[in-house]
Amino acid sequence: MNTPGPHILVIDDEPQILRALRTILLEKKFRVTTASRGEEGLTLAAANPPDLIVLDLGLPGLSGLEVCSRLRAWTQAPIIVLSVRDGERDKVAALDQGADDYLTKPFGIEELLARVRVALRHAAQAHGSKASVVRAGPLLVDLAGHRVERDGAEVKLTATEFKLLAYLAANAGRVLTHQSILSHVWGEAEVDQVEYLRVYMRQLRKKLEVDPAQPVYLLTEPGVGYRFVSDA
Repeated sequence: MNTPGPHILVIDDEPQILRALRTILLEKKFRVTTASRGEEGLTLAAANPPDLIVLDLGLPGLSGLEVCSRLRAWTQAPIIVLSVRDGERDKVAALDQGADDYLTKPFGIEELLARVRVALRHAAQAHGSKASVVRAGPLLVDLAGHRVERDGAEVKLTATEFKLLAYLAANAGRVLTHQSILSHVWGEAEVDQVEYLRVYMRQLRKKLEVDPAQPVYLLTEPGVGYRFVSDA
C-alpha cells in the first residue's frame, strides 16, 4: 500500500496557475487542494490541514497578507508566497508575518519544487528534536556549544557575529527579512539599521565563505533579507 504524499494547499486566483500546479504536484505524488480565494483557502486549510501552503499575495477580496496572518495564528505549516516583481513590500510583510519563503512570478517549476522540498524537510525536522548542529558544506555551526568550524578548524566569531549566524542557521532554508534579523539580534530599537546588518554579513562571509564575493551559504535576498543554505 502506497503511503500518501504530503498535502499541499495552493491558493491563487489565476486558473491557469492553479491547473498547472495541481497537475505538476500530483505528478510528483503530492496530495493537492486548490482554492481561488483567500476565504476559501482558509476554510479548506481548517477542514483538512495541509503540510505546506503555496499562497499568492495578489488575491481578490481577502488579501494574501491577511490569509498569511490568519494561517499563522493556528498552523506552523510552511508557507511559500507568490508575488509579482513589484510586490517587494508585500513579500517583506508576509515574511515578517511568518511566511517561510517566496517566489516571484513568473517562476520556474523546478525552482518551486526545490523550495517545496526544502520547506517540507525543515518542517519535518522542526517536528522532531531540533538539531543543535547545522552543517553547510565545510561549515559546522554548533548552536548549543556556541562553536563554528570550517573544514574542521574552529572559526573565531564575536558574540554578535555568532548570534547573527545562529539565528540564520537555526532558520536554515527560510528567508529572514532585514527587520526580523535586526529585531532578533540587536533589538526592536535597531530595526531600521540595515547598513549595520550588511556590515556584519560582510564580516561573516569573510570568515566563512570560500569566496565572500560569491557566497554559497549566506545568501542575499535582494531588497528583502538573507537566507542560510544548509545541507539538510
